[in-house]
Amino acid sequence: MFNKFKKSFAVALGLSFVAPAMAAWPDDQTIEMVVGFAPGGGTDLMARAMAPFMEKKLGGRARIVVVNKPGASGEISATYLARSKPDGYTIGFINVPGFVFSPMHKPTTYQVSDFRIIARVVDDPSVLMSRKDAKFTTLPDIIAQLKKNPGSLSFANSGRGTSGHLSLLGLEQVADFKGTDIAYKGAGEFRSALMGGHVDYAFLSVGEYLAAKNDSVQAIAVLSNKRFDDLGPVPTAAELGYKVFVTSERGIAAPKALPDDIAIKLQNAIKDTLEDPVFIKSVKNDAAVLAFMPGVQWTQSLDAIRDWLKPFVSKMKD
Repeated sequence: MFNKFKKSFAVALGLSFVAPAMAAWPDDQTIEMVVGFAPGGGTDLMARAMAPFMEKKLGGRARIVVVNKPGASGEISATYLARSKPDGYTIGFINVPGFVFSPMHKPTTYQVSDFRIIARVVDDPSVLMSRKDAKFTTLPDIIAQLKKNPGSLSFANSGRGTSGHLSLLGLEQVADFKGTDIAYKGAGEFRSALMGGHVDYAFLSVGEYLAAKNDSVQAIAVLSNKRFDDLGPVPTAAELGYKVFVTSERGIAAPKALPDDIAIKLQNAIKDTLEDPVFIKSVKNDAAVLAFMPGVQWTQSLDAIRDWLKPFVSKMKD
């Protein structure tokens, strides 16, 4: 009887030691959500807003922490994500078109095929912003000045090849002028540069503009096929005669070999988060651009984006 008790106690004791190692995803480790831009920009703010809601949607003891790895127009973050273990504990935001465009125009340490796309979160068009005391405050006047004096006005963006930079390239192509682009590590950084007079204009997304809006800045034009009520009476570039449409699609991806069951749970948590009324209220500046798309569908749409980007590859050598 005593021997049976000892054996039972030993088994129970052994199980108590191994149980923690057998905890199922996502309970046994913190999930890193990697962002490729500096704190304060649109991607960073969205990641930090989503993290606590995704924790609740995943359930259990899920814990998500946002990790910023800015630089190289998102390449540093993307490479880190691609090389991480495909165990569900490292996910990250990708920013299209830059995510697709970088490997097209330069050697990169990642390829789009290195990732499993989980879901799109937002579809956020570009906005041209200036200080209210800027010398030129309409898109036609800005273009006229640059035709007269090429390169005389500067435009901030979050890195070469990002949506902000492509916004300038698109306008240059359509209107035949030349501006000066200045790359920063994120919208949070270049907003300060704009306010300090270190750069004349900035391209950022609708959501980023609404978050940065104050009495000293103004939106000049939005590069979308429609106006946004939250921007006020701001025209589209197309209305002014410049048919340029650039948007920043942001969403979440993981290393390529991520198991199907984890990918589905993450996708569902993202979808449920974006549909949560409390979350929507918490991201009021981005509410108008929330645009969930399942991973498979978003992956397929990247082919069309790649075709749109091809004419800009040669421009990256200028």
